[in-house]
Amino acid sequence: MTTATVTLQTLNPKDANDLEQFTLERPAIAQFLFEHLDEYGDSLADIERCLDYAASPAEGKGGSVILTKDGSNNRSQDESSITGAVVINDTGMQGYIPEHMLVYIAVHRDYRGQGLGKTLLAATLDAVPGSVALHVEADNPARHLYEKLGFETKYLEMRLAR
Repeated sequence: MTTATVTLQTLNPKDANDLEQFTLERPAIAQFLFEHLDEYGDSLADIERCLDYAASPAEGKGGSVILTKDGSNNRSQDESSITGAVVINDTGMQGYIPEHMLVYIAVHRDYRGQGLGKTLLAATLDAVPGSVALHVEADNPARHLYEKLGFETKYLEMRLAR
């Protein structure tokens, strides 16, 4: 386990200043999520599509990316300083579906067990107005954190893949 001097960064790609930073960091964010979502992750292509959605200027789309970074010199120059990441997408369906979907949350495996996931989730909930939904596997240990922070199981999700 590595102890980090953590800084928190929220990127709203609809903001011109944040969009530039998001564009620069997008490849590192995608790679970080791909590597650290473990068995709960998706393909790199799917993660990139999610990031594209978060950056979309289209009406009803968009989102935010919240990062934690190691501000110390614990990382080699080859490694990203990202220690945690959240991607939240706007649904555009206020009132009848939650306004936001927390799509990805991951903490670097070397930084787990230090409360970083809780910090990321709290920052995410502070950054977005309105309700937030997320999908979680029943056996995912993070489920307990979500429940502690007030998330409740409302529906059993069913999908038809074609």
